[in-house]
Amino acid sequence: MREIVFDTETTGFEPSDGHRIVEVGCVELMDHIPTGRTLQFYLNPERDVPIESQRVHGLSNEFLADKALFAHVVEEFLEFLGDAPLVIHNASFDIKFINAELERVNRPRIPLSRAIDTIEIAKRKIPGARYSLDELCKRFGVDLSARTKHGALLDAQLTAEIYLELIGGRQRGLMLAPVEIAAAQGTEQVRAARQRPEKLAPLITVVELEIHAAFVAKELGGKDLWNS
Repeated sequence: MREIVFDTETTGFEPSDGHRIVEVGCVELMDHIPTGRTLQFYLNPERDVPIESQRVHGLSNEFLADKALFAHVVEEFLEFLGDAPLVIHNASFDIKFINAELERVNRPRIPLSRAIDTIEIAKRKIPGARYSLDELCKRFGVDLSARTKHGALLDAQLTAEIYLELIGGRQRGLMLAPVEIAAAQGTEQVRAARQRPEKLAPLITVVELEIHAAFVAKELGGKDLWNS
């Protein structure tokens, strides 16, 4: 099963107030294993980025000035998503922003029902806990050293790790990268079946054998396929 872990960074909290997306990050999972495929865009929001938002994600007006518009990357973005379920931390926030961008370029909205919200899973699995991405990473021992500021691709990667923990945990040492899986499959050898040193004693009695022989002789005329 293919899933896409998805995150955005924005200029503010509400698209209805004119706020826009400044970064999109996506991570592909296949059967709950990261494939290594990712997608990331920095976007020109066509407006100023408030200083409060810059402190969160570090993306300045100057940095974003020459980046692509959402309209220029929407096809590649939607192709990468395909029809896969979207794994999102606080899904309602990211979905409302991506839908606002899709509406601007006359593309269909993404239904919230398509999203798997890791906050909602965490509420069911660990009621009463704190559900921020930082807090869940600390709870599950996920490395946060690279997260000096928010970043859509980095946060999507962290969300992927949290998601895998929430749906049942994983044995870190046993998670193989796709290349390692392919190598393991390519070097697998066919082994001959081991033979018992002595045959097991038959479970059928002599009387039962005689009864069976009489049945075959009478009903099948002595012609049994397994002895022919």
